[in-house]
Amino acid sequence: MSDLLWDDVEGFFDVGEMGSLPDVRVPGASVENWQAVLDLISASGWKCQYSEGEVVMPVPRAETVLSRSADAECPNLRVWPAAEVLAIFRFHAAEEIDFDVDLRELQGQQRLDVFCGFLRAIGRRLAKPVLMDPEGDCGHPVLGFDVEADRVVLLAELPVS
Repeated sequence: MSDLLWDDVEGFFDVGEMGSLPDVRVPGASVENWQAVLDLISASGWKCQYSEGEVVMPVPRAETVLSRSADAECPNLRVWPAAEVLAIFRFHAAEEIDFDVDLRELQGQQRLDVFCGFLRAIGRRLAKPVLMDPEGDCGHPVLGFDVEADRVVLLAELPVS
């Protein structure tokens, strides 16, 4: 059963309205939470690729990547929960797990279900909300994993056209 129905949320996946790369985040995180996400990615068998700049490397432990020097290039971890759905994790700070998704890859019910399953897996593993904000509008989530409901829910109303 789907957490969200495409017809109910399609406006939040409109590239013109939301920007193409909404921000997805887990606030109130820690190094241990980051490691739990890295362990989830490995255990789930999702294809992934870690890189620092142009150099592809094995995925390090969270404490290693989060303790790099302030002038080091920000590493990223590309994760494919499905063949054509990509999430790019950025290791900016231990206190917030953040990643981008491309709305162009999340069109239709099937892709929405993959995305919701990905958010749900992360939220369940961490027992924390996983929130999606419009690109560049952090702090105004439109949907996210609700820990108490144990599913992805709408957190905002669609704008009236």
